[in-house]
Amino acid sequence: MIRVEHIGIAVKDLAASVPLFEKLLNTSCYKTEQVETEGVNTAFFQHGETKLELLEATKENSPIATFIAKKGEGMHHIAFEVADIGSEMKRLAGEGFTLLNEQPKPGADNKLVCFLHPKGTNGVLIELCQERK
Repeated sequence: MIRVEHIGIAVKDLAASVPLFEKLLNTSCYKTEQVETEGVNTAFFQHGETKLELLEATKENSPIATFIAKKGEGMHHIAFEVADIGSEMKRLAGEGFTLLNEQPKPGADNKLVCFLHPKGTNGVLIELCQERK
C-alpha cells in the first residue's frame, strides 16, 4: 500500500506563509524545524489525513533556493511513506528510477528520506520517507 505522507511546498518566507496556510487550512502549524543538511526551515500542517510541509531556504545554494529561482514558489514534492526505505530504494533502482541519494538520509519530522529524480517520474520530485526508529 502506498500512502501520501505529505506534499512539500516551496515558499520564500515562512513568516508570511505560515499565517496564510493557517487561514487556508483552518488549523495551526503543529511543528517547525530546521534541516541543516538540506538548507531549509520547515513548517508542518495537518488536517485530517492531509499533511503539508512548507519549505523555506536557509542557504542561497540549497535545493529549495534553486527551485524557487527557477520555478517560483509552489509545489516542490510529493512524499510517499514506505515501510522499509532501504528495500524500496533497491526495488526502484532495479526498476530503472534514478535515486538522488545512495543511502537514506535524515529528513524533517523524524523521517529517513530518499528522493527520486523528477526526470524519471514525469517531472514530479518524489520523496520516499520512513519513520526513524
